[in-house]
Amino acid sequence: MRRMAIVIAAVCLVLIGSAARASAETLTGRISDAMCGRSHDTKTEHGKKMTDKECTQACVQHGSAYVFVTQDKILKIANQDFSGLKTLAGDTVKVTGDIRGDTITVAKIEKAK
Repeated sequence: MRRMAIVIAAVCLVLIGSAARASAETLTGRISDAMCGRSHDTKTEHGKKMTDKECTQACVQHGSAYVFVTQDKILKIANQDFSGLKTLAGDTVKVTGDIRGDTITVAKIEKAK
């Protein structure tokens, strides 16, 4: 009987652990920065309006973090050094990754078609 209780407890722990694990999702959105979020409309440098890409790269260079912006939410990016973030900053992309709360860990990123 005691052995059965231990087995049931172990199975419950495995099930709870797998339910709490993040699931890989693929989303389409834009790579932006935490300071500007959805809009880069007010960003100018030396009187010249910057593109979304230039603005995002400048903000990150000055300490802001990359974020992933979808239509309904802004997700923090856990792995800020992921290859492709700088290159695709400001672009519409397809991102695959694990989402936990308001944070995504990017596993794959590509320019959206």
